[in-house]
Amino acid sequence: MKIINIINFVKEVKKEGKKIVWPTRKETLITTAMVLLMVVVFSIFFLLVDNIIAWFIKTLMGL
Repeated sequence: MKIINIINFVKEVKKEGKKIVWPTRKETLITTAMVLLMVVVFSIFFLLVDNIIAWFIKTLMGL
């Protein structure tokens, strides 16, 4: 009974594996560029917010 389940499982895995659609090289490059751009944009944003908050706290504390 277990052998039949294992064989059936392997068949199902092969069947599902054939349904995979891999992205093209162009799609991968575009997606990578978008992710890197967003990382830069959010890094700059959080740097600015951090500096504004630090300035505000220093102003409140009189430093």
